[in-house]
Amino acid sequence: MKRTRSTVGKKAARKVTAAATKTAMPRKKKAASRVAAPKPATRRKKAALAKTAPAKTPASKAAAGVDERLERALSELRKLSSEKIRAGMARFAIPSDNAWGVSMGDMRQLGKRLGRDHELATALWSTGVYEARTLAAFVDDPALVTSAQMDRWCRDFDSWAICDTLCFHLFDKTPHAALKVVAWASLEAEFVKRAAFALIASLSVHDKRAPDADYERFLALIEKAADDERNFVKKGVNWALRCIGKRNAALHAAAVAVSKRLAAAPSKAAAWVGRDALRDLASPSVARRLERGRARAEKLR
Repeated sequence: MKRTRSTVGKKAARKVTAAATKTAMPRKKKAASRVAAPKPATRRKKAALAKTAPAKTPASKAAAGVDERLERALSELRKLSSEKIRAGMARFAIPSDNAWGVSMGDMRQLGKRLGRDHELATALWSTGVYEARTLAAFVDDPALVTSAQMDRWCRDFDSWAICDTLCFHLFDKTPHAALKVVAWASLEAEFVKRAAFALIASLSVHDKRAPDADYERFLALIEKAADDERNFVKKGVNWALRCIGKRNAALHAAAVAVSKRLAAAPSKAAAWVGRDALRDLASPSVARRLERGRARAEKLR
């Protein structure tokens, strides 16, 4: 029987397919090496190694980790530092003796990159460096901040800048904030007392759910402290009063009433606090803000 062209073509095609399949298939692996694996260490050898190796407890590992994270954070701060910024800090009444000169914007961005880290924040604060302590406000976890820690750090405040940054970005988010307002408002240290009123201002802006009664009690503290002649205390009291007056219409009326009493007070400090607050609370921008608040409240009813 003669082969047709189609039969020959089919056979050729099968040969090509078989050759291609053979080429594509992986070769068999060579036999594994017959070199014997090392024998496991004996008990005696393990005991000898344990004596010479340094002990690594979980606590020591954690401490080493914190040290490494601290060094990385400080290294980043040094890279961001500028002598020009450091030299200009005096204009804003910020001590520069233990500062490197890093802008607030750069510190905030670095804090975002580092994320929340309570242990790192504690280590940063212990350095005493202004920028490291500022960075601690952005990386500490408010849920882990204790009442005792707030007292310790508050006693270390040496400028309005570190005071306001800690209050506005960390302390006001802790569950101890309202209690610290009352405790610190009665103390004499300048920046501790300012911290009480910086906290009031911070809570007024950030804590949207707090009842008006809380801020009415804070107004009583403001009126009592308004005669403090020290510049940073006086300005902190004024800041707190103005912030409360911007929360809503009811608190605006209460803050205006306090401001009028202070403006008529014999104390120069109290009179300044009252007059300046009245000027701000009577501004068109505050009126528009209160109107927007009324409109939102109406929609929710």
